[in-house]
Amino acid sequence: MTQKNSGLSRRQVFKGGAAAGIALPALLHVIPVNAQSRVIKIGHVSPRTGPLAGFAEADPFVLEGLQRIVAGGLRVSGRTYPVQIISKDSQSNGARAAEVASELILRDRVDLIVGASTPDTTNPVADQAEANEVPCITTDCPWQPFFFGRKGDPTKGFTWTYHFFWGLEDIIGAFTAMWNSAPTNKIVGGLFPNDADGNAWGDRERGLPGPLAAAGLRLIDPGRYQPLSNDFTAQITAFKAANVEIVTGVMIPPDFATFWSQAAQQGFRPKIVTIGKALLFPSVARSLGARANGLSTEIWWSPSHPFKSSLTDQTAKELCDAYTAATNRPWTQPIGFKHALFEVAFDVMKRSRALEPKAILEAITATNLNTIVGPVGWGRGPVRNVSKTPLVAGQWKLGPRGPDLVITTNATAPNIPTGGQLELLS
Repeated sequence: MTQKNSGLSRRQVFKGGAAAGIALPALLHVIPVNAQSRVIKIGHVSPRTGPLAGFAEADPFVLEGLQRIVAGGLRVSGRTYPVQIISKDSQSNGARAAEVASELILRDRVDLIVGASTPDTTNPVADQAEANEVPCITTDCPWQPFFFGRKGDPTKGFTWTYHFFWGLEDIIGAFTAMWNSAPTNKIVGGLFPNDADGNAWGDRERGLPGPLAAAGLRLIDPGRYQPLSNDFTAQITAFKAANVEIVTGVMIPPDFATFWSQAAQQGFRPKIVTIGKALLFPSVARSLGARANGLSTEIWWSPSHPFKSSLTDQTAKELCDAYTAATNRPWTQPIGFKHALFEVAFDVMKRSRALEPKAILEAITATNLNTIVGPVGWGRGPVRNVSKTPLVAGQWKLGPRGPDLVITTNATAPNIPTGGQLELLS
């Protein structure tokens, strides 16, 4: 039963069943009858397939490692319980994310649901959790699209859904610091899709326009384009007419590949191209070949980040090295946040006074944990449901082993070391 269809929580379903004379044992037969048969169930939703699959590339590695960590169970309120992680694919689709989240809540009856990777997944998952009164933790989405994209009220917040990640203010700070390190005419072209991310980034009140103007940058915004567009001629024409030397935006990988190819065909050669989302992953950089060299993006997490896992005591570099050894692939940013998502989830369950929703929710709100992506704790964020993590920016540079993402700007998080300086696109 989804929010779209009814708005009823699973608790309300059971109450209504009792009032109507429905035999509750029939409804509740999946609930264990004793502590020995009780299993802690954690639902997980992530885009394993579709255009956002790069965000979930490391999921099998992370989940396999986590299953080993909790093979002996988790101790909650004096008892040890086996742990089952039920992972579902959102298919990079919001409707599908809502559907599988509903399955996890109402059919699998998870104790806690977690989700990651852009508002296309985090928001539908969180909405289902909020509607059904199930504790929820999400990450891998700037906090504004998560909070305001769900029509959050800063004076009230949400009850059941909590999020950790950075915000648009951090990306603006990181990007402008990087752009100011090189000579340009400070004219910026914006590429914002008509989706939750694009509308948040391009929003005149909460997005990039105001802060860029305050920083002395002129933004050229040709308007929203539809995701999976096959023609960026209008945007390229507008950028050329305005003499744009910096291009920024938030795009899925297929859209950026189309734009970048057409920019070359139409003779548009900016000095700096800094794109969120699309340029995060080594697989995308490799697919672009030599034309990836010099492209820049935000960096949420890297082997250089000075944090350790609360579960394994691994450093960021050690976790990256373990991933490469196991998969023969280069490190990718979501490794750290997927690992941290379960660091927080396991910590919450261990601190919960009971295996019931309100106790788990209390444990979430009391979180104060040092994770592999930095400290996570709610109550000191920009809004009550958000905990912020640090952000820097960097550039893809081609080396003997292929493209390497190098941190070039750490003005927004000086404790994270840089590895080079920004170079203009040739």
